[in-house]
Amino acid sequence: MSTVRTLISCAANFEWPLYQLDVKNAFLHGDLQEEVYMEIPPGFDTAQTKGKALKLKKSLYGLKQSPRAWFDRFRRAMCKMGYRQCNGDHTVFYHHCNNRVTILAVYVDDIIITGDDTLEIARLKKNLSKEFEVKDLGQLRYFLGIEIARSPKGIVLSQRKYVLDLLNETGMLGCRTASTPIEQNHKLCAQSGDPVDKEKYQRLVGRLIYLCHTRPDITYAVSVVSRYMHDPRSGHMDAVCRILRYLKSNPGKGLWFKRNDHLNIEGYCDADWASCLDDRRSTSGYCAFVGGNLVSWRSKKQPVVSRSTAEAEYRAMSVCLSEMLWLKNLLSELKLGGVYLKLWCDNKAAINIANNPVQHDRTKHVEIDRFFIKERLDDGTLKLSHVASSEQVADCLTKGLGVNECMLACNKMGMIDIYRPS
Repeated sequence: MSTVRTLISCAANFEWPLYQLDVKNAFLHGDLQEEVYMEIPPGFDTAQTKGKALKLKKSLYGLKQSPRAWFDRFRRAMCKMGYRQCNGDHTVFYHHCNNRVTILAVYVDDIIITGDDTLEIARLKKNLSKEFEVKDLGQLRYFLGIEIARSPKGIVLSQRKYVLDLLNETGMLGCRTASTPIEQNHKLCAQSGDPVDKEKYQRLVGRLIYLCHTRPDITYAVSVVSRYMHDPRSGHMDAVCRILRYLKSNPGKGLWFKRNDHLNIEGYCDADWASCLDDRRSTSGYCAFVGGNLVSWRSKKQPVVSRSTAEAEYRAMSVCLSEMLWLKNLLSELKLGGVYLKLWCDNKAAINIANNPVQHDRTKHVEIDRFFIKERLDDGTLKLSHVASSEQVADCLTKGLGVNECMLACNKMGMIDIYRPS
């Protein structure tokens, strides 16, 4: 999804069209490389077929090999048309001709096409329809449960229908709304209340995880409740219900991609030191912008315990830089720019450690991360800057915020609600 959002940001900045195609019976197009046998289906067995099996020549739905076989067939077809497979994301194919580019991204059987070469796009659609049974869905409107609305001002991604269906299924369409997705200074831990229905809890949290594709404002709250899917308690279920109540207040809120006439990559990283009450691990959060639009974000508990705030911030900085470098490589391979990297951090100690080449005992716990970041600073790829905590965009990805801070964070991330009456 980060790749899809990056392509949408490029389309918004360059005013490219966005088209969608659907491949009918995609898995049936796959060619099997292995020998696979199946039992004779019920109703087709006769006296002559007793004790025999069928050898498959093509893939079928239900086979573990089907997705790989289908994508291998699709890849070979795209390469035959003169397209190159992107190394940054193997589901992206691109074609350059006379300083014009055509980009195709595929997710199972859903295809997105964008670029500034209109003749090549028309030729691509024609060739795909010859190779596979393809349905042209026109302009991109609805992709993987995500609604896309476009105007001369920009592109908006939202999951309003998904949210309303979720509220309807849980019986919370008429619930009282909440102003924030999680309580400020919450004290959730493993023993927060009595055990609840595990299957129901996991299903709810799983649906909320998918909703995070267009709702970075609930990412931290969903990250917290997903830590207890193995043993959910009543306190955890209350936190899930609060997220649903927050969604009820603005079901149509989504990401806005506007034209900024550049493809610079900027990142914000933050960490909340020893925030988990169960094991005292810190929470990392980062968000990355391409062309002034939010395309990637994450909120996750760190895998090891950090001994200081600076150490926790440094680990978050390293993860954010990795994501930014991946975005830079992706855009560079597509020849779209993205050379300029700027990372914002609100911890001066972590910035000083990055800029200071002297090895200290207190930095040996993050030695690999330190060399990783210092290498990028030395070769001029990265510019590291300090940002005030009040301007830290990633703050909402590491802790629960108050009402005003939550609204401010949504505005900084470019979230709007086009369904709200003006």
